[in-house]
Amino acid sequence: MLKAPLCYVTLKSPQFAAMAGATGRTLFTFSLSSSSSYSSFTRFLAKRVPLRKALPLLPRFRPLCSVAAAPESADAKHSLLLERLRARHLRDAARIAPEPRKKARGAAVAEAEKEKAKKEKKVVASFEELGVSEEVMAAVSEMGIDVPTEIQGIGIPAVLEEKSVVLGSHTGSGKTLAYLLPLVQLLRRDEQLNGILLKPRRPRAVVLCPTRELSEQVFRVAKSISHHARFRCTMVSGGGRIRPQEDSLNNPIDMVVGTPGRVLQHIEEGNMVYGDIKYLVLDEADTMFDRGFGPDIRKFLGPLKNRASKPDGLGFQTILVTATMTKAVQKLIDEEFQGIVHLRTSTLHKKISSARHDFIRLSGSENKLEALLQV
Repeated sequence: MLKAPLCYVTLKSPQFAAMAGATGRTLFTFSLSSSSSYSSFTRFLAKRVPLRKALPLLPRFRPLCSVAAAPESADAKHSLLLERLRARHLRDAARIAPEPRKKARGAAVAEAEKEKAKKEKKVVASFEELGVSEEVMAAVSEMGIDVPTEIQGIGIPAVLEEKSVVLGSHTGSGKTLAYLLPLVQLLRRDEQLNGILLKPRRPRAVVLCPTRELSEQVFRVAKSISHHARFRCTMVSGGGRIRPQEDSLNNPIDMVVGTPGRVLQHIEEGNMVYGDIKYLVLDEADTMFDRGFGPDIRKFLGPLKNRASKPDGLGFQTILVTATMTKAVQKLIDEEFQGIVHLRTSTLHKKISSARHDFIRLSGSENKLEALLQV
């Protein structure tokens, strides 16, 4: 019984035709049924058809048989996935790139007026123009900051005037210094005018943050300012041990930075009292109201509002800081803090200019998490 041929070779190359003294004719047709026949054929071909240079690969030649490849490793599979996603991303971006739209005449005029107003707007060249004191300026100089940002230019004077304000600007615009610098200056001014002394458990300023990480960031900035402005600051946030925080609150303090839940816990346990609180900051106020911190904020505000409502009661200044402002959060803030002034920059709600944004399209059957991890 004959076996199926292992391979089937037909040569019609002009090179072979020239060697054999023919033109465009078939030299030979040869079939092999075993590996031994294949070895004999190669020895015959090497003797009878000596080649001076290697034959080029036939462009349309396809093998009649295939060998099962070894299974791909996980790394190779992920690399192929990543390259496929990138290629598809570039292809789709090129295909769906929108054509530049022609601006309407009215829009063009409005934009021109906007640019003109922007040029005419006074640019603050230094912190001295904002009324920052010398000791606070020393801290700013040590940080290597010379020119205030837009939010600092409008926020610092408003806070120094003891207005309750909402500071709205994009992430990385310098909002922390926009409220810490004037806040420290107000604390120092109160000491000089009223002879206020530091007292244990009785801070005069409280900064509430939604997360421990943000609390640590604000606390580090406050500590760097305190080296020049001479005020005491401590941090109490969730995730840390209670006892060391109790010890820090038992020392004379000016400012407390922390998360709402932990601050309320210390108040309930008697480690901290409301009596002297005059300045309150809610950093990332939009995040706190969106993520369910509303009840804790209202619980903290209750005693302050009751104290301020009394004829001889001490009022308090509120500073809200945010990078976004939805209509729902704005309505909530306006209801909770009546008469508060909104100070916003032109970059509110806009993405960070230095951030890279890539969008990759996936089909419904593709694993989005796996694709994200690979990217």
